[in-house]
Amino acid sequence: MKKLLIIVLLLTGSITIAQNKNAKAYTEVDGVCGMCKARIEKACLNTKGVKYAKWDVETHQLSLIFDERKTNLKTIEKSVLAAGHDVKDTKASDEAYAKVHHCCKYRNEDVKDDHNEE
Repeated sequence: MKKLLIIVLLLTGSITIAQNKNAKAYTEVDGVCGMCKARIEKACLNTKGVKYAKWDVETHQLSLIFDERKTNLKTIEKSVLAAGHDVKDTKASDEAYAKVHHCCKYRNEDVKDDHNEE
């Protein structure tokens, strides 16, 4: 019985060690402007465990550093979706998208064109 307990404790310890305190991840998020950038980054940083979030307006790349013991990429993406921004292959709900500012309607081609002209 003692051997079994020791083995379980060793396995538990190795699982804990396998989680990274400073995991890095990248994903694509749709948006068109500085207001989108602020909203996306805020949604990420309000997710427990996220230490760093930077979204690039030009490339639409979201760069993250987070504690894997507290969160994961899927959870962070859910926060971004709830803020109204599409993530990689997943679209934000119509209700969430409707809440973004009218100049941030990145699904609207006219809005995209307006931002590309600037």
